[in-house]
Amino acid sequence: QVQLAESGGSLVQPGGSLRLSCAASGSIFSVNVMGWYRQAPGKQRELVATITSTGSTNYAESVKGRFTIFRDNPKNTVYLQMNSLKPEDTAVYYCNARNNWPYYNSWGQGTQVTVSS
Repeated sequence: QVQLAESGGSLVQPGGSLRLSCAASGSIFSVNVMGWYRQAPGKQRELVATITSTGSTNYAESVKGRFTIFRDNPKNTVYLQMNSLKPEDTAVYYCNARNNWPYYNSWGQGTQVTVSS
């Protein structure tokens, strides 16, 4: 199985910046897609951003222009650079890695991001 280790979550003021990191380890043959999802209290988990092994990205409309996802394939690590943070960004952020062949869909333990003055 593939394990994911997230880091970088913290308390930050509105307008501030934060960078989240997620490193995959274990029996890794390939990682087709890595991404970030978030879940606020009382809400469903939602997509924040994803990136494929070839560099194609997808962002939620709410974070476009503020967040950037990037990936270091040799290190099997994905990052989320978050700028211009808003209180609405407060959530537990989860790293995800998935592969089609062989199949797996792994999740990290989550890291808390709190945006508050």
